[in-house]
Formats: sequence, structure tokens, C-alpha cells
Amino acid sequence: MFRLIPANTKINFLGSWYIYALVSGALILVSLGSLIFHGGLKYGVDFKGGTLMQIKFAKQPDLKELRNLVGTLDLGDFSIQEFGKPEEILMNVSKAEETVTGEETTAMKVEKTLREKYGKGFVVERVEAVGPKVGADLKGKALLAIFYSLIGILIYITLRFEFKFGVAAIVATAHDAIISVGAFSVLDKEFTLTVLAAILTVIGYSLNDTIVVFDRVRENIRLRRGMPLKEILNISINQTLSRTVLTSSATLLTLIALFFLGGEVIHDFAFALIVGVVIGTYSSIYVASPVVMVWTLLEKDKFKRAAASGAGNKAKI
Repeated sequence: MFRLIPANTKINFLGSWYIYALVSGALILVSLGSLIFHGGLKYGVDFKGGTLMQIKFAKQPDLKELRNLVGTLDLGDFSIQEFGKPEEILMNVSKAEETVTGEETTAMKVEKTLREKYGKGFVVERVEAVGPKVGADLKGKALLAIFYSLIGILIYITLRFEFKFGVAAIVATAHDAIISVGAFSVLDKEFTLTVLAAILTVIGYSLNDTIVVFDRVRENIRLRRGMPLKEILNISINQTLSRTVLTSSATLLTLIALFFLGGEVIHDFAFALIVGVVIGTYSSIYVASPVVMVWTLLEKDKFKRAAASGAGNKAKI
């Protein structure tokens, strides 16, 4: 029977855990550095408020000419870019629908101006508008959603395993979320509610992967009493490796197909999930398990020092 991963692998995953700790640290620093010094995230209309218009032209428009035309409307900051095909454009305007006085909305004002220039040579396929207050409220709720999910994970893992396992799962999950969000900042990709949904999905995926490993660790601790924790962790990761690789590979194949064939609307969603699945699989092996190992070693070291101190005090008496 063909197996993608041999049944009895003996890979020393934790032999060079400190190297992977440096890799993770570097990725997090790059992500945070981009978020702080690169101007943060490029928020979509969902979060910053404004009007989004998707317009399909009969033939490819001159983007420079189009930008000059929209620039005469005094609509504040705006961006115009191709959307999948050369004849389709996506326009983001900072001024939301309700901020235009009178009965004429932002979208209507833009369409009226374009009609004067292009006549019937285009179709407005989509219009989305969010007020600035609503956008700010959504941004706050998005942060709370991520925070509450991390707290819930900590409580769940602590009750199911131990507190140190809960902390390890939180560290791995936060690691995945920071790097996934950082990827959007580094690549200057738009961060929308759809992308946020992908990040929350990544948190769930990463947690599931981590729990699978931790379940096997707990089982092996009972079966292999006296064995060093580092060896138990290595054995457990190797035992779940086939499941991890097969699950991640199948998921990635689907996401890659969505990324290349799903169209521009789902492009960023698929991208966030691809980054998240890769990082989540990595963190369940090289982040969560090393945290448990280091925590246990520190506990033992603290216990030894306490015992040595107690023995020293008795000797003095």
C-alpha cells in the first residue's frame, strides 16, 4: 500500500528548535515592523468607510485619464485599479454615500461623470458603501473577535490539558495570526471583512492541528512514563505527521485552485488561508511543542533550585 509518509518516521523535530524559534521571531518582527513602519494595514471600505465601485468597460480604459476625471469631482482620497481583467476596474472613494449633500450619492456622482465621458460604454456591476462610524465600529469589533477567540482557546485547552498547553496553543495561534496579517501589510494587500473571516478560520485550523498533537502527547505521557518530554514530543509529532501532511496538502490544493481560478472577489480570502494553513501547520510542530518543552524544563529547573535551597537550609540547621 502506498503511503505519502512512512508509518514509522523518526524525525528529530525538536533537535534544533532554537533555530525555528529564530525563524519565527524574524517573521514576527518583519510583520510587526511592517504594521508599525509601513503605515499599517491597507483597510478596505468595510473598515475605513467610503464607497467601492466595480465598473466593467466595453474596452480597456486609460487609467491615467480615468483618475484625472474622477479627481475633478472633489471626493477626497480615491484609488483606481484593474480588477481581474483590463476592462474591469475597482474604484475606492474615501467619501461614503451619506456624506454627499442632496439626493446625489457618491456612486451616482461618479457614474454621471463617467456617462458624460464614456456614454454607454460601461456598466456599474457593484456598489458598496460604509459610513466612517460604521467602519470604525467594525474595526473595533474585529479586534475584539480575535481577542475573545484567543481567551476562549486558553480556557478550553487549559481545561482539556494543562495551563502550559493552553499558553503554548495561544502562542502558536497568535504567531499564526500576526504573520498572516503581516503578510497583507508587507504585500500592501487590502484588508477587508472577508480577510478577517479568513484569519479567524486560520485560528481554528491552527488550533485543531495543535490539539491533534497535544492529544497524542498526553497519551504518550501516560504510556511512556519516565521518558524525557523532548522524546515524547518528537514521537507524538512523528505519529501524527501523516495526518498533518495529508490534511494540509488536501486543504492547500483546494485553496490554490480558489486562488488562481476563483476570481478577484475571492482572491485575497484564498491568499490569507494559504498563508495561514502553511504557517499553522508549521506552528503546531515548531512553535506549540517547543513552548511546552521549554516551559517544562524551566519548571524542573525551578524545582531543582528550590530543592537545593531547602537542602542547604537544613544543612545549616
